[in-house]
Amino acid sequence: MKIHEIREIIKLIDQSSINEFKLETEGAKVTLKKSTGMETVVVSQPVAAAPVQAAPVAVAPALQAAPVAAPAAEAPKAAPAVAAADDASLHKIVSPMVGTFYSSPEPGKPAYVQAGDKVNASKVVCIVEAMKLFNEIEAEVNGEIVKVLVEDGQLVEYGQPLFLVKPE
Repeated sequence: MKIHEIREIIKLIDQSSINEFKLETEGAKVTLKKSTGMETVVVSQPVAAAPVQAAPVAVAPALQAAPVAAPAAEAPKAAPAVAAADDASLHKIVSPMVGTFYSSPEPGKPAYVQAGDKVNASKVVCIVEAMKLFNEIEAEVNGEIVKVLVEDGQLVEYGQPLFLVKPE
């Protein structure tokens, strides 16, 4: 199951009155539960099919920003201004969760991608760490990275643009 498919399911559940959702397909299991303004996402896949183990991830809905999160909420305001200045045809790779953005697989290693790099839809472009789990984020489209919108080690919000990609 691809991360963008999980994101779409989260959006649909968030917009509905459903409190609990379970899906089992091709050896993957997804369970979503709403409670106190948070959604808990559990993704399980066979070990051979996924090199990274998946576990519970808390995703805060973008509409329920707490006063504590106000400084982090200021970062996404700058991204739309940048995106508006650029071509409207650019694809945004967004964060699927709240976490810490890492541009490389380990400290001291080169970044997965930089501005000007060509990517395909399944190319890993960064990692977002949430609750000690390192989630690889894929490009989702074939194209060229035009701009990296966040800094290494920066906290990112759910739905925050991370990269701008010129699709091929």
